Amino acid sequence: MHDQSLIGGSLDGAAASGDPSMQRGIPPEIMAQIKAQYGFDKPPIERFFIMIKSYALFDFGDSFYRDSSVIDLLIDKMPVSISLGLWSTLLIYLISIPLGIKKALRHNSSFDIWTSSVFIVGYAVPGFLFAMILVVVFAGGSYLDWFPLRGLTSDNFAELTLAGKIADYFWHLALPLTAYTIGGFATLTLLTKNSFLDEINKQYVTTAIAKGLDDKQVLYGHVFRNAMLIIIAGFPSAFVSMFFTGSLLIEVIFSLDGIGLLTYEAIVNRDYPIVFSTLYIFTLLSLLLKLLSDLVYHWVDPRITFEGGR
Repeated sequence: MHDQSLIGGSLDGAAASGDPSMQRGIPPEIMAQIKAQYGFDKPPIERFFIMIKSYALFDFGDSFYRDSSVIDLLIDKMPVSISLGLWSTLLIYLISIPLGIKKALRHNSSFDIWTSSVFIVGYAVPGFLFAMILVVVFAGGSYLDWFPLRGLTSDNFAELTLAGKIADYFWHLALPLTAYTIGGFATLTLLTKNSFLDEINKQYVTTAIAKGLDDKQVLYGHVFRNAMLIIIAGFPSAFVSMFFTGSLLIEVIFSLDGIGLLTYEAIVNRDYPIVFSTLYIFTLLSLLLKLLSDLVYHWVDPRITFEGGR
């Protein structure tokens, strides 16, 4: 902090000065130091290449408002966001894919109709609104006080046994994970159903049944591989969406100290190094996951190649 008389004197002389920094109450020498500290005293092209080099080395500088480097903050907050993203993605895929297959096999049945109605309602409710409803109903808001509201562990977590730590972790994870996954079930389940339904109605399935193959052989030997391609293609965007966009809201509501909450506070405080670094990391993560999905494409269906020509 600068001396109050210095700032006051600068403000008194602002009207008589044409210097924009003086009109903001900041002495020119202090403004020059700030520009030099953050590289604004260099030409734009030079600053751009310095930024590219720094980002390539994961050197994001220091936070404007936290006494720490940006990379240390991200590493510290990453485990919370990763755990939420991985658990929610795993839960959605483990439930939605078998359920979508069952809906395709029982198309237009009463089971298909009422489950679709439930999924449409769940999809229509935004995740953050559902999170607030869960807090009000189950986390001591107005009704029940069954689940904790803050953090992923209790204060006495270190004193618990291994089984107690696992139970405590999932106890804290129950409400955020439910809020994370409620909308994802509808999208992936209906996508799986429509994909399998489209494949089941194709000519090669009729041919396979005519050759004497039973339903399971046709479903898992022929239909499954082709129908899963579109689901695999959507995995990167689904994971990044849950890992970044969803966490930004859910972590704020449940006060989870992850990257989502860190990014929200950085946006509010205009802590640009944190904002830009999170955008860079998740863009890079999205590109890597898209590459992974292409490799899984080839693993699921070896007929797909990445060679040019035919």
